[in-house]
Amino acid sequence: MTENEVNSASAAPVAAEAPASDNPLLAKWTGPYEGVPPWDQMTPDQFPAAFQAAMDEYQNEVNAILRTRAVPTFENTFIPLMEAGETMDRVMSMWGVQSSNKSDDRVQAIDKEWSPKLTKFYTEMNLRPELFARYKTIYDNRHKAGLNAQQLRIVERAYEQLVRNGANLSDENKAKLVDINSDLEGLFSTFSANLLAEERGHIFVTDKAQLDGLPDGFVASLASAAAAQGKTGQWAIKNTRSSAQPVLQNANNRALREQTWRAFVSRGDNGNANDNKATIEQILKLRQDRASLLGFETHAHYRMADTMAKTPEKAMELMMRVWPAATARVREEVADMQAIADKEMKAAGKPSFTIAPWDYYYYAEKVRKAKYDLNEAEVKPYLQLDKLVDGMFWAAGQLYDMGFRENTGTIPVFDPKVRTFEVYDLKTNENIGVFYLDNFAREGKRSGAWMTTYRSQHKIGGDHNVLASNNNNFTEAANGQPTLISLDDASTLFHEFGHAIHYLSSDITYPMLGGVPRDFVEFPSQVNENWLLTPEVLSKFAVHVETGQPMPASLLKKINDSSKFNQGFSTVEYLSSAIIDMKLHHRTTPVTDVAAFEKQTLDALGMPKEIVMRHRMPQFSHLFSSDAYSAGYYSYLWSETMDADTWAAFEEAGSPWDRKVADAFKNILLKTGNETDRAEAYRVFRGRDPDVRALLKKRGFPAE
Repeated sequence: MTENEVNSASAAPVAAEAPASDNPLLAKWTGPYEGVPPWDQMTPDQFPAAFQAAMDEYQNEVNAILRTRAVPTFENTFIPLMEAGETMDRVMSMWGVQSSNKSDDRVQAIDKEWSPKLTKFYTEMNLRPELFARYKTIYDNRHKAGLNAQQLRIVERAYEQLVRNGANLSDENKAKLVDINSDLEGLFSTFSANLLAEERGHIFVTDKAQLDGLPDGFVASLASAAAAQGKTGQWAIKNTRSSAQPVLQNANNRALREQTWRAFVSRGDNGNANDNKATIEQILKLRQDRASLLGFETHAHYRMADTMAKTPEKAMELMMRVWPAATARVREEVADMQAIADKEMKAAGKPSFTIAPWDYYYYAEKVRKAKYDLNEAEVKPYLQLDKLVDGMFWAAGQLYDMGFRENTGTIPVFDPKVRTFEVYDLKTNENIGVFYLDNFAREGKRSGAWMTTYRSQHKIGGDHNVLASNNNNFTEAANGQPTLISLDDASTLFHEFGHAIHYLSSDITYPMLGGVPRDFVEFPSQVNENWLLTPEVLSKFAVHVETGQPMPASLLKKINDSSKFNQGFSTVEYLSSAIIDMKLHHRTTPVTDVAAFEKQTLDALGMPKEIVMRHRMPQFSHLFSSDAYSAGYYSYLWSETMDADTWAAFEEAGSPWDRKVADAFKNILLKTGNETDRAEAYRVFRGRDPDVRALLKKRGFPAE
C-alpha cells in the first residue's frame, strides 16, 4: 500500500505577497562571477509581484523599440530586443528553481495561477502586428542590408518562427491561440502537481526481513526516510525512481518487488484526485486545435518544423529501424532470466513462475553475474558519488581545458546540500562561470534529472559568463556516510554534466543563436556518458569506499565486457515511450482514451510483456508538464545516433582522449550554439551524415 501525503494546492495558505518596490527577485544580481542569484532571499510569495513588475518592465522596453520611427534594421530592432527582458529572465530563472527544486502547496497554487498569465503575456507579445511588421521589413530587405551570416540567420529564423507561431493569423484566431496556450499552461501545471503528489507516497515496511538483499547503506537511508515521516523503526520506500529501482534490482522478496513496481508504474493512474488521464486528453485536444489553427496537419508537424529530423516520418523511420533488433534482444534476455529462475525454483522445491516486469532488474543482475561474473553489489562500493564528480571534472579538463574549483559556502544556494564550483579555463585561468550541483532527492523536488542555466553566455551588452546547474535525484547515504550510486546513476551523472559542458563551452555573439534544435539537445550529454567507463576515469576515481583502493583491472574488464549487456531492455523501455509519443501526436484526431490508446499501440508494436515503457503516459513529464519534448522524445535516439558516430571518431583516432577530435567536437559543435544549421555542422565535423550502424554496433545489435 502507498500512503498519499499531499494536500490540495487550492487549500494552501495564502501569505502576503512581497511588494515590487523591495522585492529582491527584481534586483540585479550582485556578488562575484558577474553576479549570482540571491537564493537565500527567495520566498514563494515574492513571485506574483515580481512576475507582474517584470512583465511591465519588459513590455515597456519592447514598446520603446516598436515606437522607433527609423526604418527597421537589425541594429535598431534585433539588438535592443535581445537586450530587453533581463529582469524577466532573472525572475524566471529563480522561479524554475522554486517550482522544480523547492515546490510545495503554495508554490503549486502560484504556478496554477501564473503559468497561464505568463504564457498569455508572451503569446500576445509575439503576436503584436507592430513587431511582425518590423520583422517583415527587415526580412524582405535582408539580402541588401549588409548582414553577416549570423545576422542573416537570426533574421530568417525569427521571421519564420513568428509566422509558424501565428503572426499571420486574423485577430480572431490570434485571440483563440492566446486562449489555447494559456489553457495548456494551466493543464501542464495540473499534470505536474498531480505527479508530484503521487511521488510523495511511500511503501512502509515493518519487517526488516522483507528487505533482504538490499545494500546496507540503502536500507539505512530507508530507515531515515521512515523516521522523517514519523515512523521510526520502519523503512520507507518513496514512490520515485531513485527509491524504487534499487528495490527492483536487489530485493529477494518477490512480493515487495511487485508491490514497489505496481506503485511506481501506476503514478498518475489510480483513479484518484491525482489521476492524470483526463488532463492528458485535454492537452492533446488543445494541441491539435492549435496545430490546425496554425496550418499544420498535426501537433507533430508543428513541433518538428524546426528540428533536424524535420518530419514525423523521418523520426519514425529511425525508430523502427532499431525496434525489431531491440525486441529480438529482449526475447534472448528473458530466456536467460527464465532459465535461472527455473533452476532456482527447482533447487528450492518451489513451483516455477514466468518472468514478470518486477523480476526484470532482479534477474538481469543474476544473468550479469552468470555471464560476466559481475553484479551491482561488487561494483557499487567503488562508485562514490563525490569521487565520480571529481572524475567528470577531470575528464572535462583533459578534453576541453575546463577547470573546477569548489567554492561551496561562498555564494548563496537554494538548499544546504547544493555544492558550487567556479569554472575556469585551465590555459588562461579566465572565469567561464559557476556550476551548481544539486544531487539529492528531497521533498518538493521533481523527479528525474535535468540541467538548466540561470544565465547563458552571449556577447550582446558585454560578454556574459554562464551559471549552469545539474539536478539529480540520488538517494543520500545515511549518517554522513559516502553516497554510493549505481552504474545507471553514474551514467546519469555524466549525462547531465554533458549538458553543462555544452553550455559552458558556448562562445556565441547573439543570444538568439544560443538554443539548439530539440533533437540536437541530447547529443552532447549522451556523448559525455562514454567517458565514464574509460579505464582512465575508473582507475583514478572509482576507488573502494572502505579500502580506498582503485577498481582492479579485472573488475574494470568485466564492466567493459558487459557494456552491451541488457541493451534490449534499455532500448525497448525507452523506444516504446518515444514511439508512443510520436503516434500520440502524429494524428489529426486527438486521442480521447489514453489508457486504451497506450495498450492498443503497445500491443500492435509487439511490446514484450516483461517490460513497461520507461514513462507511461500518466507520468510522462517530458510530454505533459510542458510542450518541450512533445513529439520530440525520439530526440534521444536521434542524438544517440550522432553520439555513437562521434564516439566512433575517437575510436578511429585510437584514443578517447584524442585532442584533435575533442577540439573539433568542441569548436564545431559545442561552442557554436545554433550559429549554423546543426546537420551541416555535424557534416563539417565528421565529413558526412551520422551513420546509424555505429548506434546498432554500440548497442550490440546486428548492423544490418
